[in-house]
Amino acid sequence: MTDGAWSATRPGRTPREAATHCPYCALQCGMTLREDDGRVTVLPRQFPTNRGGLCQKGWTSADLLDHPERLTSPLLRDPVTGDLRPASWDEALGRIVTGIHAVQGSAGRDAVAVFGGGGLTNEKAYALGKFARVALRTRHIDYNGRFCMSSAAAAGMRAFGVDRGLPFPLADLGRAGTLLLVGANPAETMPPLMRWLTEQRQGGGKLIVVDPRLTATARQADLHLQPLPGTDLAVANALLHIALTEGWVDKAYVADRTTGFEAVRRSVAAWWPARAEQLSGVPVADLEATARALGTGGRVIILTARGAEQHAKGVDTVTAYVNLALALGLPGREGSGYGCLTGQGNGQGGREHGQKADQLPGYRRIDDPAAREHVAGVWGVPADDLPGPGVPALQLLDSLGTPGGPRALLVFGSNPVVSAPRASRIEGRLRDLDLLVVADLLLSETAALADVVLPTAQWAEEDGTMTNLEGRVLRRRALRPPPPDVRTDLAIIADLAARLAAAEETGTGPTVAATPSPARGTAEAASARARSAAATRFPSDPAVVFAELRRASAGGVADYAGISWDRIDAADGVFWPCPTEDGPDTPRLFADRFGTPDGRARFHPVDHRPAAEEVCDAYPLHFTTGRVLAQYQSGTQTRRVDALRRAAGEAFVELHPDLAARLGVDDGDRVRVTSRRGELHAPARLSPGIRPDTVFAPFHWPGAARANSVTNDAVDPISGMPEFKICAVRVEKA
Repeated sequence: MTDGAWSATRPGRTPREAATHCPYCALQCGMTLREDDGRVTVLPRQFPTNRGGLCQKGWTSADLLDHPERLTSPLLRDPVTGDLRPASWDEALGRIVTGIHAVQGSAGRDAVAVFGGGGLTNEKAYALGKFARVALRTRHIDYNGRFCMSSAAAAGMRAFGVDRGLPFPLADLGRAGTLLLVGANPAETMPPLMRWLTEQRQGGGKLIVVDPRLTATARQADLHLQPLPGTDLAVANALLHIALTEGWVDKAYVADRTTGFEAVRRSVAAWWPARAEQLSGVPVADLEATARALGTGGRVIILTARGAEQHAKGVDTVTAYVNLALALGLPGREGSGYGCLTGQGNGQGGREHGQKADQLPGYRRIDDPAAREHVAGVWGVPADDLPGPGVPALQLLDSLGTPGGPRALLVFGSNPVVSAPRASRIEGRLRDLDLLVVADLLLSETAALADVVLPTAQWAEEDGTMTNLEGRVLRRRALRPPPPDVRTDLAIIADLAARLAAAEETGTGPTVAATPSPARGTAEAASARARSAAATRFPSDPAVVFAELRRASAGGVADYAGISWDRIDAADGVFWPCPTEDGPDTPRLFADRFGTPDGRARFHPVDHRPAAEEVCDAYPLHFTTGRVLAQYQSGTQTRRVDALRRAAGEAFVELHPDLAARLGVDDGDRVRVTSRRGELHAPARLSPGIRPDTVFAPFHWPGAARANSVTNDAVDPISGMPEFKICAVRVEKA
């Protein structure tokens, strides 16, 4: 959907406008919000990524601003009835501080954990990481982006020394002679991007899609490779094998700009096309046609997405496609390269500034002494006070409430009850906690389990910055303030930090609980001093937070030091790295050197290995998951929008007609999909576009239709990415 407007109403407001960006995916489409006599309307805005287009999710995004299910006051779990009841902010925050002190006092600092989200602004992601390490002094923080971008990020860092989803502007896609999409379905996940693919094909370019399903994107391709889920790595190695055999490797580029190629050359020698066909099901002729298009296509771009990355070998799979791109001499060449299609709205910026377990702002490693000194200096704390690395998201969630694991969890902008693999187990872990706090705008499935729920501002009610899939830092602008009893995440973090500091200063905090309490007058003065210091250390003004983020990121891989709000406002965003205000930004990376110490990209030999769980007689089918056009992530927001619910109101299980016939299932029949971890129930949807040995379900729905009740919680040993995209199941008519 690319024209029209959807509206939400709210009476008695003064007319105003705000040029901002869509709250959903990493494309971060430009839009204008207009409020006129209480009516909030989404209008198109010319912006480089979407050129005025929006998908149905963007057009309906204002519907949630005044949604009747919106949270408008804090909620507390009643100890007698077990229900959530409205509470004041003072009561809710007091309960949180008391709970944190009780848990940390008995079990130590790491007994409290923080879980963030890839949709938080840069300012909030930064503040949350700082809050965990300075106010809570816990090592346990991670975020749901671990389920989205971590494999591509790890592969990019080890090959290029830099992780930026697209190291070139999105417009380059429209000029590519050959474009290879691996595990990507932008026609449904980010529809305005399809304008660039249309432009590419109209210019004579060739589009090749690798996907086990004939998706809406694959239908537009010149060539569709349909491998068995989990065999993308074998396909990549076979493509490089063919390129070597046919002489399409750029030997001069390899010699001048890379290291490690010889080991990769030897490793792919065993991946002759017939072997890859036997394993993946992709015909030799299609492998050869793909390799020819890549090797002779002029400007060539290779893109991966979740289909290739959400595996227990996701880092190696992405690395295989990076190896292919490097061998062909693509990265750093004008109009060519390797890139990754980031998923969540701030999936890029959210992982750059401290939400990840092993990182500090600027994409610095938390175990790097120089990085710790720099960031600690900005934060005004001793470097030795900063905790060490934590554990990746799934390991963190699976340790909740267990002996030695965290006993309290604060969740901002995430819904792991729906989004985590083996979700029933994670739901149980959340129920075992002494304290669960969730900050959200709606009562998500995770919030419904919480002891304290804090209502937060929506995207149209706060200022800040986002970093889109190109590494372009953008401005999110508020149209109006939040409702009276709703606060921004930054305000919540600031108030909690002040209360925690005050409690420690007066002798009631976890580390000094045995100290005799001071006299009342002294205690009040100490509390006031601590609150004042915390307010300085944890500002709630996003402009002030961003100014500090710039200092903290200075000199890091993701250097924002030269990016100011004014500079963003004067242009269509600013690309990092941008070290100085009067110097250039970096729309294209790798033109002269890579981000490694010697400036050369690194080849890494990788080999195919089976999925963590293979099919057998009891579970004879492959199961994979993904998204649909009208829903987003765990569906907390989009399932509440009437127009989106009408377009995609319930989950489904996609089956090939031949498989359905063997199972005695007709289109629309309810089926049960069972794995070793759980089951889901949903109507069958028959499609000849899926492999007969594979079934698919979208992951946006909770309850009986929850796809992640079935998925495997095996993880990639490097990235911590769970194996969402393949497990063994059986399907029965329910």
